[in-house]
Amino acid sequence: MGFKCGIIGLPNVGKSTLFNALTKSEIPAENFPFCTIDPNIGKVALPDIRLQKINDIVNSEKTIPAVLDLVDIAGLVKGASEGEGLGNSFLSNIREMSALAHVVRCFKDENVTHVDGSIDPIRDVEIINLELILSDIDSVNRRLNKCEKLLKTNDKDNLIKYDLLCILKKNLEEGKLINVNDFTKEENKLIKQFQLLSSKPTFFIANISDYQKCSSELNQLKQIAAELGSFVIPASIKIEQEISLLEDDEKKEYLELMDMDEPVLNKIILKGYEMLGLQTFFTAGPKEIRAWTIKHGSLAPQAAGVIHTDFERGFIKAEVIDFNDYFECNGEQGAKEKGKLRLEGKEYIVKDGDIIHFKFNV
Repeated sequence: MGFKCGIIGLPNVGKSTLFNALTKSEIPAENFPFCTIDPNIGKVALPDIRLQKINDIVNSEKTIPAVLDLVDIAGLVKGASEGEGLGNSFLSNIREMSALAHVVRCFKDENVTHVDGSIDPIRDVEIINLELILSDIDSVNRRLNKCEKLLKTNDKDNLIKYDLLCILKKNLEEGKLINVNDFTKEENKLIKQFQLLSSKPTFFIANISDYQKCSSELNQLKQIAAELGSFVIPASIKIEQEISLLEDDEKKEYLELMDMDEPVLNKIILKGYEMLGLQTFFTAGPKEIRAWTIKHGSLAPQAAGVIHTDFERGFIKAEVIDFNDYFECNGEQGAKEKGKLRLEGKEYIVKDGDIIHFKFNV
């Protein structure tokens, strides 16, 4: 569906190690800046206990989870908007992302170099944000120049675009990230077309040592994240990668030893999925149980189209069972008997966790 979550941050803060842990890849993750040059792309399965619960009832031949597309983007340095480091190629890679996971180093280790020579989460976040803002100012100015040439035509759409770009430019020149909550639904549609880097929904991952419960660096990051209307997931990325390589039994034993319910990686994956505005519906049968990814607010025909375009084109109706009803009734037959199976039409907005069978005719 083209929804990608990009992993960003300064060079050498743990981005590639995190990517390896999430995707079980083996891309280089060395102790020097710009180890990653071209973006690495991987798919990671969405942890979802509902899939197993459905399979416990259906006992299907195959179970297919929903997936999240992750991109490990090369590290950014001060001056990237003017071509420093990997500069413009880094910024163009970010432009293609739908959401961002910003990795910030919060641990001290003399054996791991920091591109700016010291640990300062607030400075590091501000460096990245400033480069995104500067790149956006350049992008907005170019769009404004095009709009100004058409002002004499009094084209209504051009005037709307011009006025919005002027507001965006003012915000950016004041050093503010673009907050979609400050704009109307129609304005946000235009902002999305502009592909502004500073408008991307972003959450932070604090790369900590072991599982330190708190530190001044972690608290600093939490503070700036709150000011930006975001949040922080603390993770010892090195340990998370080690956990990801364990067999299931060993992993369970290790997590119990560390007094953890699940790997922190699961929280990161789910937050990425959430920030992309995605949700899951299921199809279930004896041959295959599958989790499908759709945008929040998708109508039944659009959800059907994710399976096959013919399903959307020839959509007739959808047989829908809420996940909780499905589980409590021990499957489709029980749900039917208790009147929990509903017939929905073209205007039905699919809910997260719906189990659906589509009727279509082409």
